[in-house]
Amino acid sequence: MTAADDASGTQSRPQWGLAAVGGLGIAVAAALAGYAHASPGDGATITTLGFSALLPMKAWLTSAATALVIVQVLTALSMWGRLGRLQPAWAAPLHRWSGTLAFVITMPVVFHCVWSLGFATDSARTLIHSIAGCLFYGVFAAKMLSLRLRGLPGWTLPVLGGLLAALLVVLWFTASLWYFTQSGRPLT
Repeated sequence: MTAADDASGTQSRPQWGLAAVGGLGIAVAAALAGYAHASPGDGATITTLGFSALLPMKAWLTSAATALVIVQVLTALSMWGRLGRLQPAWAAPLHRWSGTLAFVITMPVVFHCVWSLGFATDSARTLIHSIAGCLFYGVFAAKMLSLRLRGLPGWTLPVLGGLLAALLVVLWFTASLWYFTQSGRPLT
């Protein structure tokens, strides 16, 4: 690093950007965890969006969001040139819209998880689910900020996107798959 680099701040920008991205992600995850821990956790339902109950709504909406994450991963791989010559012009818009739709679909789920169910620690499954849910929205906030900051290392966006996909899969396994296979409740 030269004196000119230090004076202009070009060398320090990525570190500050990464600190901002990481700080925002941690703050969002911690705020959600804190609120979920303090919320009543009485299982009250605001809406089921036409599903028979809260758990089926959560299971099906999370399954839909997880399917959209598959679209997200495939379109991201295409946009980054990881699928060979397969780089259609529609990959970027599809990536944006499938991500937006996945996020919107998860909003009723997170609302009920945080507000009506709370931060659950009754079993390893519910603890992992609670932690992964809070981290998911922290990483989402970090990824959205990283899209707007210039000068971040090239690995930032793919790592955050991959982490988002992985966390949603963990959420699906610890809640939706459990509901569909272990809950003993009807799937409607």
